[in-house]
Amino acid sequence: MDTENAYNLALDYLYSFVDYSLKHASELAKAEFNLDRMFALLECLGDPHLAYPVIHVAGTKGKGSVSALCAGALQAAGYKTGLYTSPHLQDYAERMQIDGNSIPRGELAALVDEIKPAVASAPFLTTFEITTALALLYFARERVTAAVIEVGLGGRLDATNVVSPLVSVITSLSYDHTAVLGETLTLIAGEKAGIIKPGRPVVSSPQKDEARIVVERVAAERGCELTQVGRDVRYELLDHSIDGQTFKLSAFSGQPVEFNIPLLGAYQVENAATAYAALLVARQNGLNIPDEAIRRGFAETKWRARFEIARREPPLIFDSAHNPDSFSRMSQALDDYFPGRPVYLIFGVSEDKKLDEMFALVKSKVRKLIVTRADHPRALEPGKISLIAEQAGVPCETVEPVEAALARALELSAKDGSIVMSAGSMFVTAEAMTAWDKLNLKVTGIHE
Repeated sequence: MDTENAYNLALDYLYSFVDYSLKHASELAKAEFNLDRMFALLECLGDPHLAYPVIHVAGTKGKGSVSALCAGALQAAGYKTGLYTSPHLQDYAERMQIDGNSIPRGELAALVDEIKPAVASAPFLTTFEITTALALLYFARERVTAAVIEVGLGGRLDATNVVSPLVSVITSLSYDHTAVLGETLTLIAGEKAGIIKPGRPVVSSPQKDEARIVVERVAAERGCELTQVGRDVRYELLDHSIDGQTFKLSAFSGQPVEFNIPLLGAYQVENAATAYAALLVARQNGLNIPDEAIRRGFAETKWRARFEIARREPPLIFDSAHNPDSFSRMSQALDDYFPGRPVYLIFGVSEDKKLDEMFALVKSKVRKLIVTRADHPRALEPGKISLIAEQAGVPCETVEPVEAALARALELSAKDGSIVMSAGSMFVTAEAMTAWDKLNLKVTGIHE
């Protein structure tokens, strides 16, 4: 069997299990998450999650960027580095990477075939649980010397919470997945703080007081040293442009160190400070990560669909903001990099989002909202989005599919030079990115 067929059959197998990322919020809220079956599966596989030191990262916003920054620094320091993230943008294999390279499709297919007997011995496993086990096994087989593991949803009962981390990291907390995690920041923080392990150090991004109090309490109850960005690790932005950002970080009253990252948006400096704090704590606990390696790793880190400028003029930006907090940060980034420029916003989102709050934050910037829907079962109907947009006073039109929405936004932008931006569900932006790639292939005459 050729590699592509084997890979597609592997994906068919994985998706044959319950995949809560494809379920509606009401079904997700009723799900019975349980770590017992994960531990049972991993025991059958030889406990691969115990074979290497782990930085474990939870949070509402920024956890992917923090994970990528940590992985880049570890790689620059000479570690063979595993990185597990979710969801993927354009290809399932993106979820598990070693030194920045996705698992080869053939290897993923072979691993799936290998673990089928173990999966059969542990009833009621989900797609995400099996995928997490695959990543942990892949890293062990390839003898990674460090790994960064991003939480999927929540923390306390997330499939990744089987690891024994060298350091646990909690990035910025805000309201998201409230049907599952709770309606208050106190409840959400309690779920996220579930990754804190007794006696293991913890790093936290700056938090609103309600969330910070919970993180501090759980860390104290479990005898963990807590490092807080903004208190123990401070940051100062020095300069920013669409080519990147320069800033200073100082930790534990030490001398400030200057860094540069290609990631855009003031929030990415906060994420870099959080990653730096995590790496310093990991260094205190046995990993050799010099500041120079962190500097090089940060400078080379790429993390797609986070205020990613795909074209400079007229600007085309891919983003994945999908809740009020991330929309606020996206709005600030537009002010910082493109002050006063109107936006054609390609937008689609999954259910359970506070659209009125999101639209209020960008109303003054949006020339027109291009409402669309990704090919995803949780995608909210465009008509419902348009109704809320109209009530918020945001001009809009509906264009489906996403590829056509991108074409329409580019057509409008060509006439007046406005920014084209894709945001909302990551699945919408992923489809917009794929459409843009296809358009570039046609323009350049390159064929797949």
